[in-house]
Amino acid sequence: MPPARSVRPVLPVVPVLWLLLCLLLTGCGGPAAPRDTGEQDVRRAVAAWSRVPPQRLADIPLEDWSYEVGSVRRDGARATVRAELRYRLAGYDSSPGGSARELTLAEADGQWRVTADRPAPGTLPQLWDQGPVTVVEGAHSLVLGGEGQPPATLSGIAAEADRAVPAVSAAWPKPWAGRVVVLVPGSLERMAELLGRPAADYRGMGAVTTGQVGAGPAPADRVVVNPEAYPQLTERGRGVILTHEATHVATRAATTATTPLWLSEGFADWAAYRGGDSTPAQAAPALARAVRRGELPAGLPANEAFAFGGDPEALARAYEGAWLACRLIARTWGDAGLVRLYEAAGRDPLPVALGQALGTDVPTLTRAWQESLRADLG
Repeated sequence: MPPARSVRPVLPVVPVLWLLLCLLLTGCGGPAAPRDTGEQDVRRAVAAWSRVPPQRLADIPLEDWSYEVGSVRRDGARATVRAELRYRLAGYDSSPGGSARELTLAEADGQWRVTADRPAPGTLPQLWDQGPVTVVEGAHSLVLGGEGQPPATLSGIAAEADRAVPAVSAAWPKPWAGRVVVLVPGSLERMAELLGRPAADYRGMGAVTTGQVGAGPAPADRVVVNPEAYPQLTERGRGVILTHEATHVATRAATTATTPLWLSEGFADWAAYRGGDSTPAQAAPALARAVRRGELPAGLPANEAFAFGGDPEALARAYEGAWLACRLIARTWGDAGLVRLYEAAGRDPLPVALGQALGTDVPTLTRAWQESLRADLG
């Protein structure tokens, strides 16, 4: 037997040449070409600048503050950076939130420095983009006031929010943060800027709540107070408004696109009026006028009835009808029945949720609601 010898595989010539070509060029699985030194310097400058929040925000309990650079565009000694700002409000946000930002940098003496930080085009501003922020912290609330808001006004809102939170927990006996963040912009126009809608849409509204529906991890909602309409409310009215909005914060994880707006808005009003002495006719004047005219609603309010910018009287009837529907459910099936329905309606369509939670259907509930409107408002 001939002596053993190693056998070296012979590679075809074309694949070998292709492999060499791939090693010389970018792509083909090879390492990407390094960024130019100037871009790396810009990125390092942003990283160093953004390690801690600006000193002017020192009173806001910020944590996990960071800027994640997405793109860098250089033009000589100037650079424009797109980045994602991430931060949490300590004790309030369950996960980081933030917004897209556009930074401007300038180079001098071989050093890059950030000279401007603003919302990226098409992105909503943060409250501090509008000017100095005043911070008031309550037992269950954090109130951030925009430029020109007096500390006394913010303290009053914090006190009202502190009263609202326990009322919400009593109505919604499910786990939630038990704390609310309230933003008070400097003007109605500033409020509209924060929310990205025309100021006219919010005229006359005491407050609104922002946030993402669904059970996924998301930052805490923000209750945004209308600085023009809120002060004109009675003490009772201010309490109703903040309890309503805080209810949206509490129920957010159980609210999905499947939840009918009449149920989410009606539940929030039910929580706000719960335990009070307001009669249906007092708390639902617009709907009472319609019922007395013989204009009984044909069905529970549709989602479209809650749209901004429409007929204010029709919008009021939708909210009032939603509240009275939830009031009826709580009186018929108990508070626990209303909570069961809310949870079920976030998982399944309303007909299925009604059957599972209350053992009834939409036509039966609608007829009972219409009868209660005649009795309470006629």
